[in-house]
Amino acid sequence: MRVFIYGGGLRLVGKSGVGQAIFHQREMLRRARIETTHHWLQKAGAVHINTVLPDSVLAALAAKLLGRKVVYYGHSTMEDFRGSFRGSDKLAPLFRRWITFCYGLGDVVLTPTDYSRRLLEGYGLKPPVYSISNGVDTDFFAPDPSRRASFRRRWGLQEGERAVISVGHTIARKGLPEFLDLAAQMPDVRFLWFGWTDPCLIPAEVREAMEQAPENVTFAGFVDRETLREAYCGADAFAFMSHEETEGIVVLEALACGIPTVVRDIPVYAGWLRDGKNVYKADNTAAFRQRVTGLLDGTLPDLTEAGRRVAEERSMAAMGEQLREVYRRMEILPEAQPAAVRQHHVRA
Repeated sequence: MRVFIYGGGLRLVGKSGVGQAIFHQREMLRRARIETTHHWLQKAGAVHINTVLPDSVLAALAAKLLGRKVVYYGHSTMEDFRGSFRGSDKLAPLFRRWITFCYGLGDVVLTPTDYSRRLLEGYGLKPPVYSISNGVDTDFFAPDPSRRASFRRRWGLQEGERAVISVGHTIARKGLPEFLDLAAQMPDVRFLWFGWTDPCLIPAEVREAMEQAPENVTFAGFVDRETLREAYCGADAFAFMSHEETEGIVVLEALACGIPTVVRDIPVYAGWLRDGKNVYKADNTAAFRQRVTGLLDGTLPDLTEAGRRVAEERSMAAMGEQLREVYRRMEILPEAQPAAVRQHHVRA
């Protein structure tokens, strides 16, 4: 049995978490010893669909006509669409109806967390919904103190100067305005934001905030994964102030690299990220400042080993076995090794 991962729209989403998830799926399947194909006519038993663009709908319909099983990934929700791009708040209800239609084309829907699973179930989806992490390459993203010096040289950090980083689209939903406020309150610390969004899609108030960013803020733009790994390994803290996520691949990458991490206290992290155990959580900018300051001056306990264990539980190999089990339940594979996959059938 072969799996075809549909790549339509990859040019548009390649620099986003969805693009990373597609890359991760290929690696998971490789490690689970499940063969992939570059065309669904080549004996593909299943087709992965990752976007909700019109071409993906056509691909899902074509796959069903060919008798292929459709595995639709629920990367997006109405909740994480809000506060994203220009007009997203007004379009959110229509977006929910659209993604409900798209995901409904799947024989099964996969989504990264129990939180996003519950949201999608609330949309009235008929296919079964499974929660399986997008995973993280814990071989590539791993602690490496030697990368600290190259990180500091690359971004011109002075001797003794501390650095706080964040990663994501330059949008309000990712917490960019609060990140800039935090930087303004900590002028002796360098703040670097990794990620890029087409300025045409960014609301005017966010563009204005970026233009008026404090002098200690650097917008690094979109970088390759090697440069991003260097930043995780070289910076002093990772502050992820996003207001809504379906999982947050960058959080897993940061934890895998062993950088002290502070995340916003939002529902998606409930049950697997625990405040004071494997990360620190904050619910407003003042709390972020308190947590980040504690990490920088060493007054807060080091949780990086526990954070690394969270990432290892979601390694490519572990998630590949969970995909294998889903295929077995869908009768794509004749047999599969047992794995801890949670199945949640949605009532019509």
